[in-house]
Amino acid sequence: MKLFVGLVASVALFGGARFLPSGNDQIGATEVTPANVYRLIANGDEAACAIHRGAEVSEGLSLLSVAPNCRKLMPGIERVKFWREQPDGSVAFSENGVDPIVTFGVADGDGYESYAPAAPLLALTGNDQ
Repeated sequence: MKLFVGLVASVALFGGARFLPSGNDQIGATEVTPANVYRLIANGDEAACAIHRGAEVSEGLSLLSVAPNCRKLMPGIERVKFWREQPDGSVAFSENGVDPIVTFGVADGDGYESYAPAAPLLALTGNDQ
């Protein structure tokens, strides 16, 4: 009888382990995570809008969507469709994946600050900041 109970317990453990997610599973990989949502701020928090970094389409290049009110911060930014991360850590937003409309460098602390074009000065931070 003890042998039978031990066998049943072993089968239950082995069978149950098959239904637990492993570290390699990508459950919810398509969900929007807070790490992909940013706040674009102009001139020291005078105005702000939401930016969402979407799926990666190639190495360093991701889809990008901007809230309609971002146009108030920088006319033309509503056309951007891509987020390109450069090897130096800078980030460029572009309409075609190549020609940047705005480029950000890594800021002191968290986030990014625009350096091209020179005006308006834009900051890009995590949405929770």
